[in-house]
Amino acid sequence: MFRSLAFKWTATLFLTSLIGIILVGVFAYRATVSEYDRLRSDQARASFIEDVTAYYQANQTWVGLEDWLRVEPDPNIPPGIPQPPQQFALVDTNGIVVFGHGPFHTGDVLPASALTDGTPILLDGEQIGTALLAQPPPELDPREQLYVDSTNRALLIGALGASATALLIGLLLSRQFLRPLAELTEAITAMHSGNLDQRVQIRTRDELGILSQTFNEMSANLHRANQLRKQMTADIAHDLRTPLTVIAGNLEALRDGTFKPTPERFRVMSDEVGLLQRLVEDLRTLSLADAGELKLVYQPIQPGELLEQAKQVFEPIATEQQTALYVESSANLPVVEVDRERMAQVLANLLANALRYTPAEGTVKLLAREQTSSLQLIVEDSGEGIPENKLPYIFERFYRTDESRHEDQGASGLGLAIAKSIVEAHHGTITAESRVGQGTTMVITLPWKQPT
Repeated sequence: MFRSLAFKWTATLFLTSLIGIILVGVFAYRATVSEYDRLRSDQARASFIEDVTAYYQANQTWVGLEDWLRVEPDPNIPPGIPQPPQQFALVDTNGIVVFGHGPFHTGDVLPASALTDGTPILLDGEQIGTALLAQPPPELDPREQLYVDSTNRALLIGALGASATALLIGLLLSRQFLRPLAELTEAITAMHSGNLDQRVQIRTRDELGILSQTFNEMSANLHRANQLRKQMTADIAHDLRTPLTVIAGNLEALRDGTFKPTPERFRVMSDEVGLLQRLVEDLRTLSLADAGELKLVYQPIQPGELLEQAKQVFEPIATEQQTALYVESSANLPVVEVDRERMAQVLANLLANALRYTPAEGTVKLLAREQTSSLQLIVEDSGEGIPENKLPYIFERFYRTDESRHEDQGASGLGLAIAKSIVEAHHGTITAESRVGQGTTMVITLPWKQPT
């Protein structure tokens, strides 16, 4: 419990609030006592000046003041309560102490500098003397002590109430603020147990909300990557099993004498070996691209020449299925530096897909366009198109828009993934646009200058 973040958060808020409340209470107490003492002194001074001024106004002299002050009771103090001692001494205009108290003695002559801290006593605008503070305020009487005690009690009750409120608010805020972290912890624990498809509710737009959103995206990506990994493993096993089954069956039949060793029989096994070799080479290409070790030999080539070369390779297939295949490229396009063999492999994959999904009497175009700082190579067909919900996944490994079609129909599901890896190794991009029933357009964007 004491290691939990909620406890630490609540304790931090409570201790911070408690320290603040104590400091405020101490300063408030000191200020209250200080101000109360100052008020008592001011009241005592005002009362003293009022009494001596009345005496002087009645007698026009300070003679007899001392005896009068010592026997005259304060009318503001109820009977039965002791009279407070005098706090002030009185000095006339000549600097002679006419009423001594504390360090000041009657008859002493004080210098002018000693009167600077005193309070002038005025009568009809004319100074008649100076009151000097002779001693600090006396001890509190019962009424005053009761007032101070009530003030202290109110401060203590307020401090306890504020502390309880701070603790309650800390508990409520800890639940509110730490709830996303608790949900994230629970989701991460579930992921650690193998359930990668986790989502947490985004409750705020602050840093915790951004953290929750990032976690959801990470979880979705991990879940999909895990599903793709499982699918890829199953697809690789399937794509390897079929040729191996054919080869093993033929070899066993030849060994048992069921089949005769004819050229046709060896051609079938050779074709299956070729399928295995292409699959292994495709997987090797992808692994090199993932590791950043796909070696490219850059050489200058005219874009139109690159497209014409791809057209010549696939023209017999296009003619056989009655599909129009042609190139649109300006002869004035500048040369681009690419790996000729790798880029021909990319175009071959795109053309193979385009011809496979384009019906008879359809068209497949190879286009080259110049952009401001890049070159676009485009493969456009008038085939059946790709559904919108499958378009974002066509460059993933072993992904097939037609799940019923396997390698026996001419594709392993790695062609577009390899094309994407090669294009990105050229620091370019490849995108797809498609509408069902209207065809598909593949756009390769390459920078004119390749890094050394």
